[in-house]
Amino acid sequence: MCAKTNINEKRILTLSALISSGFAMGGLVVGLLVSSLVILFDGMYSLVSLLLTILSLIASRYIQKPSDEAFQFGRAALEPAVIAVKGAVILIVVCSSLYSAVVALFTGGEVDVSIATLFGIVNVIGCGVAWLYMNKLHKRSASDLIDAEVKQWKMDTLLSVAVTVGFILAWLLTLSPLAEYAVYTDPVMMLAMSFYFLKVPFEMLKSSLREIFMMAPSEEICNKVDQGVLAAGEESDQLVELSAVTKIGRELWVDVDIKSEDDVIAVEDIEHTRRTLHKKLSKLPFNLQLSVNIAS
Repeated sequence: MCAKTNINEKRILTLSALISSGFAMGGLVVGLLVSSLVILFDGMYSLVSLLLTILSLIASRYIQKPSDEAFQFGRAALEPAVIAVKGAVILIVVCSSLYSAVVALFTGGEVDVSIATLFGIVNVIGCGVAWLYMNKLHKRSASDLIDAEVKQWKMDTLLSVAVTVGFILAWLLTLSPLAEYAVYTDPVMMLAMSFYFLKVPFEMLKSSLREIFMMAPSEEICNKVDQGVLAAGEESDQLVELSAVTKIGRELWVDVDIKSEDDVIAVEDIEHTRRTLHKKLSKLPFNLQLSVNIAS
């Protein structure tokens, strides 16, 4: 990853942290004032997002340090480790909120729907703008850390939309013969959102653990690597075979075997094949770590 991309990544993460701090404080204060479970969850989620963004920012700076005695193969694995932490923490927050919603279903509650609805509208606009802006910046400076940040803002935006719609429905209930059931709107919303939001952090945790354990990357990446190796093989006098491929953070590790029919390969031919492979695979948006092995 080039220096300019690294700078952009840090700027995006810093901006995300600043915006998250505002939403976190607003959600916690309003949630306590109107006694709303979902607004408290929204504020808590923003607070957790802030802490996780700061963690990503620290990791982003630390990952760029060169290899040393402690990290002889570099620090690429820190990126999926951070994303795994983010996914696990968000999963815990959602599960905790799910438990609170189940408890609240048996007790009901009392929410000032007018203030809650106003706060929800402001939140929808703010989170929506932040999500779209982060997504736009992500397209210019692609990285797994920024991608995780975009997913966090997407969840926050959808959460705000659900909260606002729910409070509007609660307000309409208060004007109907079913007004006594309006107190259950808040926990029911929290229950529905908890089940929905379980998917995103679970997927974050799953994909990051695959990288930490050096498992095969996505089918899309595997297909592109296969195509690159096949194209390089067509330009080589040797038989070129893909041995292994894995993605760790922003690094793509590719092991390739080359063989010769007469079991004799000139050094010049090996270097030519290596350069061809590097040229083909460097088109992928990762830091390529290429290993070329002589197979018997």
